[in-house]
Amino acid sequence: MAKGKSIEHIIDKSWCKGCGICVHFCPKQVLELNSDEKAVAARPEDCIGCKLCELRCPDLAIQIIVKEGE
Repeated sequence: MAKGKSIEHIIDKSWCKGCGICVHFCPKQVLELNSDEKAVAARPEDCIGCKLCELRCPDLAIQIIVKEGE
């Protein structure tokens, strides 16, 4: 994670269909599919806030909120 940034991962499990696109596009392997085949932020501390998961999710189930200076 970039210094001075706080990153929140909001994943709507009811919208997630478990396609794995977000997992594939994450450059830091932050996301995984859980036992229910739903996306989860398994390593949120490694997130760089690039928002590729949010941009690529076909179901709009992921929202990344980057807060500066916290």
